Amino acid sequence: MQIDDSVMNGQERISFRLRSLYSEYGYERYRMSKFEEYDLYSRNKDFLFSEGVITFTDTNGRLMALKPDVTLSIVKNRKDTPGMLQKLYYHENVYRVSAAADGFREQTQVGLECMGNVDGACIAEVLKLAAESLKLCSDNFVLEISHVGILNAFVDAIAPDQSVKKAILECAGQKNLHGISRVCRDNGISEGAENALKELLGLYGTPRTVMPKIRALAAEYGAGEMADELGRAVAGFTGSDIEDRVQIDFSATGDVKYYNGIAFKGFISGIPGSVLSGGQYDALMRKMGRKDRAIGFAVFLDMLERLTEEENFRA
Repeated sequence: MQIDDSVMNGQERISFRLRSLYSEYGYERYRMSKFEEYDLYSRNKDFLFSEGVITFTDTNGRLMALKPDVTLSIVKNRKDTPGMLQKLYYHENVYRVSAAADGFREQTQVGLECMGNVDGACIAEVLKLAAESLKLCSDNFVLEISHVGILNAFVDAIAPDQSVKKAILECAGQKNLHGISRVCRDNGISEGAENALKELLGLYGTPRTVMPKIRALAAEYGAGEMADELGRAVAGFTGSDIEDRVQIDFSATGDVKYYNGIAFKGFISGIPGSVLSGGQYDALMRKMGRKDRAIGFAVFLDMLERLTEEENFRA
């Protein structure tokens, strides 16, 4: 059956194309309820993008919530599959407090999750699909990729406790190099101890240009294996037609409580903020009693409303 997408609006069109892309790679549609028991979110607040949750009491007396997150629901409702992969995609609405804190908003996401025996090939495929997802929206995009484990290794080498580490990581996410130095001085960390971290954060470029420098730096901090993991994950972009659209950037970590390995964000020219976010979240799986590894990402369709049909959406 051939579908005429000319009758669709921009958001519908890109949603259809994303879902078609994921299906071509063997991902199956996952559908979920709008509601989950509130306890799921109250126990996992650290992994939510915002703390606000819309709750109501069900007819049976249970406290329920309109889902503020898709990944938590999928992790809760799927079971481990040792030695196998679960490749799922979704098109769902979530309910979150907006960044402007002016009340709750319904936000539409299309994304995918890969759970189970996640290996290097699987990680590379997810990164490729993230880049292809952005390209379906606009030719003028950038996919920024980092590795949370490498960043943590550098911060652990200088941070005396978790509160200081948290403050340094917040500055790292903003690429605030002066802020990192200020946190270090305020906490009695010797002058220059943060220089290697600042050098790592200063690296920005295609995998071909920056991976040799990352490997050299990481080896000094016992993170050589993780640097090799990052290198293998991004190797497929070298020599591709989108090589210059893929950048290594260690400020693109997302929430370090959520991600533990490869993390990435996608940006499109003309839209402030990331329109795609993802990474590995094995830590969340362990917290919820799962043994599988996992990686995924979401495309925020509401952000794409800023694109005009004539100028930016891929026709």
